[in-house]
Amino acid sequence: MQRLVSLLIPDRFIVILLAMVGVAAVLPARGTALDWLGAVSTICIVTLFFVHGARLSRSAVIGGFTRLRLHLVIVGFTFLIFPLLGLALTTVAAPLIEPAFVPGILFLCALPTTVASSIAMVSMAKGNVAASVIAAALSSMLGVVLTPLMFAALLSTAGAPIDLSGIGKVVLILALPFAIGHLCRPLAGAWIEAHPGVGRSLDRLTILLAIYVALSAAVGGGLLAGLGLDRFLWLLAAMLALLVLVIGTAMLIAQLFRFDYGDGAALLFAAMQKSIISGTPMARILFPGAEAGLIIVPLLVYYVPMMTVSAIMAARMGSVRE
Repeated sequence: MQRLVSLLIPDRFIVILLAMVGVAAVLPARGTALDWLGAVSTICIVTLFFVHGARLSRSAVIGGFTRLRLHLVIVGFTFLIFPLLGLALTTVAAPLIEPAFVPGILFLCALPTTVASSIAMVSMAKGNVAASVIAAALSSMLGVVLTPLMFAALLSTAGAPIDLSGIGKVVLILALPFAIGHLCRPLAGAWIEAHPGVGRSLDRLTILLAIYVALSAAVGGGLLAGLGLDRFLWLLAAMLALLVLVIGTAMLIAQLFRFDYGDGAALLFAAMQKSIISGTPMARILFPGAEAGLIIVPLLVYYVPMMTVSAIMAARMGSVRE
């Protein structure tokens, strides 16, 4: 019980993230300051994906084929089933959801799974940690290409096609540094693995900068003006409904494929988690102006309950397995 109660205490990074949202709303960067911060944010994004590429071991890539069925299901859920669930939700709940939030919800649905937190949750739940590591790595790699493609398909289905030229920017700013980082792993990989705090700090700095720049542009451009508290509460309700829908669907699929407990846990936590580390930089690249602020709002609203529910479920599942 004490362990469950402790999980309800907000993580320090979540508190900082929410504080950054508040700062951007009250004291947004403008003019030259916003331009400079945007440039710094882009440099952080490029560096972050270089580090992620250097961190990924070749064995993790090759090892992905040893449990091919599980990883195909996780990839299929992340980049197909989750987006379809989100599209269905936005269609059914269209009268309740602010139309300005719909592209952001669809963008959230197309993102890859998290890396560190999904692995940590599987470990806490005493699931298949090795499979979770490989699944997270594959999702992170594939997301650089599949996320913008799936997002474009979802927007087109919703009647709002995206400019596909943005995909070229994603390849240049995310995929290329990731590939170069992986090629440089023999030179930089050992140092990065020996200093995990550097990568963790870079992750968080990149997220916070991307959020501040995107929201500052949105506030300055007036895109968030007129969106009252009631519309944000309806968005929160929609994100909670999406989370419940995803959890239930992932459990059903695990039963249909007759996965054992360990693989089922790997599927569950990979399915329900979406990467804010990939999402915020990608939103800034696909939507470099004020529109990026609106795009990341649903991701931020989904992120807090996602992490809280994941931690509670993982602790409960782990205690049952003891």
